Amino acid sequence: MIIVAGEALIDLVPAEARPGDGGQDGPTAGDLPALLPKRGGGPYNTAVALARLGSSTAFCSRLSTDHFGRALLSGLTADGVDTSLVQRGPEPTTLAVAHIGDGGSAEYSFHAGGTADRLFTSPDTLPEAARAVSFGTCSLVLEPGASAYEELMRRAFARGLFTALDPNVRPGLIPDADAYRARFRSWLPYVTLLKLSEEDAAWLAGPEGEGDPVAAAGKWLAAGPYAVVLTRGGAGLTVLTRDGLELSVPGERVTVVDTIGAGDTVNAALLHRLDGHGALVPSPVLGAEEWRDILAFAARAAAVTCSRAGARPPYAAELAASPAR
Repeated sequence: MIIVAGEALIDLVPAEARPGDGGQDGPTAGDLPALLPKRGGGPYNTAVALARLGSSTAFCSRLSTDHFGRALLSGLTADGVDTSLVQRGPEPTTLAVAHIGDGGSAEYSFHAGGTADRLFTSPDTLPEAARAVSFGTCSLVLEPGASAYEELMRRAFARGLFTALDPNVRPGLIPDADAYRARFRSWLPYVTLLKLSEEDAAWLAGPEGEGDPVAAAGKWLAAGPYAVVLTRGGAGLTVLTRDGLELSVPGERVTVVDTIGAGDTVNAALLHRLDGHGALVPSPVLGAEEWRDILAFAARAAAVTCSRAGARPPYAAELAASPAR
């Protein structure tokens, strides 16, 4: 079983303009866009994507009992995600308002004050079937839940589980960038796989990183992880490993609708394919051919997500991928 620990929220995404939305003459530049609620949150999307790919998956979080929280829970169960580790509370659901920019990139503003997921408490135990735990995004920023997720990460690593981290940085939620960067570095000894975008790597490296994500990845690799995977948008993915391997694969060519959920799909695809190679262990042993297969699978899965609106990760049948060797 792969456990995904972190927030679930509602993305408010722009709806396509319809005739009459802006009055008698249609929409104008000054109109507020119509927004549609969609299930989201990096860890939530990762859990759904894992289940759709066929992995045994559990979600560990705290959901509201409000309408949005019920919808998030039903989305998990519809895709076969185990929800026995989901806590519930009466506080409202976190909202993220998405702005879709040129090329389909998404920026977010968050409404997270006093929301249910911030009050997550670390469970006393994890299922015996657990082999990996994935962490990331807002859940490692917003207190008091962030400290509870951090505690869970350390406990999972101490138990010998494979731990994955995708910081998925949201600068607008981080009041003290230097303090967060230091906290991020403190997690690395407890992380098996670090996955992050080039943009996140540059931000986390700070001024001293000099804009070189690969150099920063090498430094982080020395701090503990077995592997660091950098996502580079349409240019593909790069992995650096503790064994000295550095390997890249190109991205899949696709007409991009938006990039919402693409990084989360990469998370899920990496974990699913690593599992196919028997590598969800504290010290994996993988060569270039295995990593090329893993990265190519993740690139293919992300391309499907980018080809349609919103965080809609693919099912296994859509990828028509060959089995791991």
